[in-house]
Amino acid sequence: MNLRELVTADAARCAELEKLLFPGETPWSKYVFQVEISQPFNFYFGVEEEGLLLGYAGLALLGPATDPEYEIHTIGVAPQAQRRGVGAMMMDNIVHIADSQDAPVFLEVRVGNTAALALYERYGFIKQGIRRNYYQPSGADAHTMVRMRKSQR
Repeated sequence: MNLRELVTADAARCAELEKLLFPGETPWSKYVFQVEISQPFNFYFGVEEEGLLLGYAGLALLGPATDPEYEIHTIGVAPQAQRRGVGAMMMDNIVHIADSQDAPVFLEVRVGNTAALALYERYGFIKQGIRRNYYQPSGADAHTMVRMRKSQR
């Protein structure tokens, strides 16, 4: 498996995976991925194997350069690749980027998504609160989570 930066040509595969991973919600379209991937302060990367994209993640740099923070915009792993270390490869990269700048990382995750919650907690994320009716159209709630700055842990 190989971790690499995504380009706009990867947007179709990301959108395909979104539909598989988030049925009953509003999965991101190819166009949304193209826009997100092309933004100058977003970093999108994925894991591929034999030319097939198995997972994707989007990380946004927020705040001033002197006091940066990050937000995970999206992360997903193809069903057939789950529990094979794909999520861990992407999370290793995310925490490395944040730690290299002593920056916190924020995210939202569906209440009840025990696999994702366990992954984030292994990487030091803690629950901060709940966003009611965050996911649409289902109305599912989301936990807000943060991984504190390296200097604050």
